[in-house]
Amino acid sequence: MLDAVVAVITKGDKVLLIERAPTVRGGGYWAPVSGEVEPGESQEAAVAREAMEEVGLTVRPLRKVWENISSRGTFRLHWWLAEYVGGELVLEKREVSDARWLTADEICGLDTTFEGDREFYQKLLPSLASEK
Repeated sequence: MLDAVVAVITKGDKVLLIERAPTVRGGGYWAPVSGEVEPGESQEAAVAREAMEEVGLTVRPLRKVWENISSRGTFRLHWWLAEYVGGELVLEKREVSDARWLTADEICGLDTTFEGDREFYQKLLPSLASEK
């Protein structure tokens, strides 16, 4: 099983979600920035790299907050809380169609999210948002 990171990027009380491009797995679905951990790379470094590659933002990985297995069973997903540090949204169009800063309630109201992610949005995200 491959390791991947999921970057729960926060800015104030909002979290960045991206709409995956139609040409990638899960196209049309909304999810946090994510990607594989490269050989020899730490999870923290993968979070920072994926944020820069997919949306052009500098983030500070804070801590791992959750772990689950992807719906296809191919990835162990390591969910990391990461704080927005700087930069403007610049989308990697081959992977990302759109990006939005959303509240926990707005995220829970989206229909096009991965089923395996909903537990995180409903059970963990509200408590993380209230920590701020």
